[in-house]
Amino acid sequence: MILTVTLNTALDITYRVPSLRPHSSHRITEVVERPGGKGINVARVLAAIGHEVTVTGFAGGATGRTVREGLTATQGVTDALVQVAGATRRTIAVVDATTGDTTQLNEPGPVVSPAEWNAFTAAYEDLVRSASAVALCGSLPPGVPVGAYGQLVRVARGASVPVLLDTSGEPLRRGVAARPDIVKPNADELAELTGSHEPGQATRDARRRGAHAVVASLGAEGLLALTAGGRWRAAPPETVRGNPTGAGDSAVAGLLSGLVEQLPWPDRLARAVALSAATVRAPVAGEFDARTYAELRDRVRVTELAGPAQTV
Repeated sequence: MILTVTLNTALDITYRVPSLRPHSSHRITEVVERPGGKGINVARVLAAIGHEVTVTGFAGGATGRTVREGLTATQGVTDALVQVAGATRRTIAVVDATTGDTTQLNEPGPVVSPAEWNAFTAAYEDLVRSASAVALCGSLPPGVPVGAYGQLVRVARGASVPVLLDTSGEPLRRGVAARPDIVKPNADELAELTGSHEPGQATRDARRRGAHAVVASLGAEGLLALTAGGRWRAAPPETVRGNPTGAGDSAVAGLLSGLVEQLPWPDRLARAVALSAATVRAPVAGEFDARTYAELRDRVRVTELAGPAQTV
């Protein structure tokens, strides 16, 4: 079982409009609702490619009930969310059908009390013991300690369970110091962490801060990976156009499934890039297009880069 953690779960709502124009009314042509938050997106993709997944985090209020009902209907995904008094947030994506562009509106999430955080950490410690790998994903809701991911990384490592961290800002900085097995920032998150806007230097700096492996998402240009065994660049064979929402989460699913299956790094990266590109092409934000994935997974370009990996 793979465990994904989404501390700031959400009900993802996607509106499609003919054309998005500021300061005007819009007629919505399509509405899609589904459980969301980065770790839940990761879980959905993992289940779709054949892995059993348990999701944990927080859920509360009427929105939280809707999220849990959606998880119950998702084959291969087990709900282990912890109940809180506050209401689960909503995220709203407005897709402009003319341009394909997406405008995202994200609520902050419920305020989590110290007692609720303690209940979650106790549940997490139990779940980790039966996990083959853990993904810690996304933002922190109000009330959760800023060092939460560092704490959760240490619990997983104490249980000898590999852990991937995908967050940003100060939670990423503190989480990296706890030495996760993999961190997967995007280019902006990596620059904020290290102060360097040059991806090669930034991945080396991030690894020196404690991460065993750094996989940087470079958008349409693919992934840059620095591990103890080498450095690789993985890119799709052609530019894929569409909605990039959730593409990074699909990349996490590719990396985590490859880790559990003990694939070599080039194969993990190829899977991650193919899933990410297939997500961009999917009609609903955060899903992946199975046909695109099948077309791309053997055509991703993975290049080993010269020079030794930076040791920690």
